[in-house]
Amino acid sequence: VSVIIMAAGQGTRMKSKTPKVLHEICGKPMIYYAIREAQKLSNDVQVVLYHEFELIKNEIEKEFSGVLFCIQDHAKFPGT
Repeated sequence: VSVIIMAAGQGTRMKSKTPKVLHEICGKPMIYYAIREAQKLSNDVQVVLYHEFELIKNEIEKEFSGVLFCIQDHAKFPGT
């Protein structure tokens, strides 16, 4: 089983400079909860990033190991 987490969006409707997936819920970035549950299901967890990908990747790597990252080719594929 592989798990792919879509986290490439800018979160413009949130009207914040903080990337959407890094907004906190109970003191942790919201992506933390998705990855934590995904790792209970599989050792193959991949996160698709685009907007602020380096910042998000660094935050994920502080909490988790073994997560793979894919950077969206936004020029050729601008949506999900």
